[in-house]
Amino acid sequence: MNLDEIKTILPHREPMLLVEEANLNEDGSSTGYYTVKGTEFFLQGHFPGNPIVPGVILCEMCAQSACILFSSDMAGKTPVYTGINNVKFRLQVKPGDSIRFDCKIAKQKAPFYWIEGTASVNGKKAMSGEFSFAIV
Repeated sequence: MNLDEIKTILPHREPMLLVEEANLNEDGSSTGYYTVKGTEFFLQGHFPGNPIVPGVILCEMCAQSACILFSSDMAGKTPVYTGINNVKFRLQVKPGDSIRFDCKIAKQKAPFYWIEGTASVNGKKAMSGEFSFAIV
């Protein structure tokens, strides 16, 4: 899915739309992508002279990449976090980095979904965690 197609699923808009491409894979998982340009609002002041994507932003990017997994339940609704667990940050993500997000549903009981997600840059894991959502 390109950005315009993603906007038909996600209610987010710029500057909080933080996924540029997302794909639903044959195995039921999703893959999302974002390239850090260096001009993003979340890099202003984080940190001057040494910009690093904040961990909470990586979590949001991963969550947005996961929304394609339950897109059929999202028509006219909003996905909201209900929990973030066991998140680990292993690599600094900086301007110029292309991030890949891999997500899969660990459990679901509509309107709740539990997702396992990872972020990687050049094949190296940058972040991993468990995320839960309610579709309201």
